[in-house]
Amino acid sequence: MTAKPVNLTRVRKDKARAEKRARADENAAKFGRTKAAKARDKAEAEKTVTHLDGHKREPKKRDP
Repeated sequence: MTAKPVNLTRVRKDKARAEKRARADENAAKFGRTKAAKARDKAEAEKTVTHLDGHKREPKKRDP
């Protein structure tokens, strides 16, 4: 029985891809945020800005 020849370059590249994918999955779990979390934070920031803008005081205009 003869084993089928293996392309060593393909094996090396597949191994590298698998390692990159594993590292990316690890980073996604560590640093990634869901779309809903991003939207919630954005809405909260906008609400804060509008709230603060609503409480700004306008400087008095002086007549020359």
